[in-house]
Amino acid sequence: MAKPNYSFEKRQRELAKKKKKEEKEKEKAARKAAGLPPLADEPEEAEAPAEPGQPAG
Repeated sequence: MAKPNYSFEKRQRELAKKKKKEEKEKEKAARKAAGLPPLADEPEEAEAPAEPGQPAG
């Protein structure tokens, strides 16, 4: 049985996260260009909270 390739899985998760973030930034820029208010669940210029399980510092 082949052993799992954790680094490949991690890279795929990172790429998915990066793609999602870029799409979100693109949507945010489009809303701003159209003169629409930002989405209610996105406070403007707020930093993303630390991920669970990651040290905050």
